[in-house]
Amino acid sequence: MSSFLSPDAAAALAALASLDAGSTAGDAGGRADVVPPLDRLRGIRSLVAALEADPASLVAARAAVEAGATWDDVAEAAGLSASAAKYRWAGDDDAIAERQEASRRRKRERPSSSPTDLPGESVSEAAKRLGVTPNAIYQRVNRGLVEARTVTLPDGRSYKRVFFEAEAEAGAEAD
Repeated sequence: MSSFLSPDAAAALAALASLDAGSTAGDAGGRADVVPPLDRLRGIRSLVAALEADPASLVAARAAVEAGATWDDVAEAAGLSASAAKYRWAGDDDAIAERQEASRRRKRERPSSSPTDLPGESVSEAAKRLGVTPNAIYQRVNRGLVEARTVTLPDGRSYKRVFFEAEAEAGAEAD
């Protein structure tokens, strides 16, 4: 019987099964031969990586849809949402590659962190500097002890910034 797994995935599965068999085999005294925990972890992660790279899931999803399964059926079997299953497996290889490249492009274009040149301080920065909780900063804002403004960037992102009295006065004098 031939395996539907790729040779790499089948080898990773066999290696993990071998580790598992080694951890359950006992000697005459009933003591189990214990596989080191890091070896078990490496075996598990190797199998997961091999299965993620294996085209068997794609082939099975395509075959299921061709046989009449809905994307909801495929998604349920894979433990995904229907939209995630379609994103992963719908269309031919070119369509899938195009979707993945578009996703990578969007990810590259998306800023990965908050800008550092914003005026004032973030609520968490102010809380850390003063040794209080962020909630305490918001309470000071509500009491009028601290000024809070929302700074909106040209790309649409917005950040809540706080200004303490000395900073607020310095900003007003500069205007």
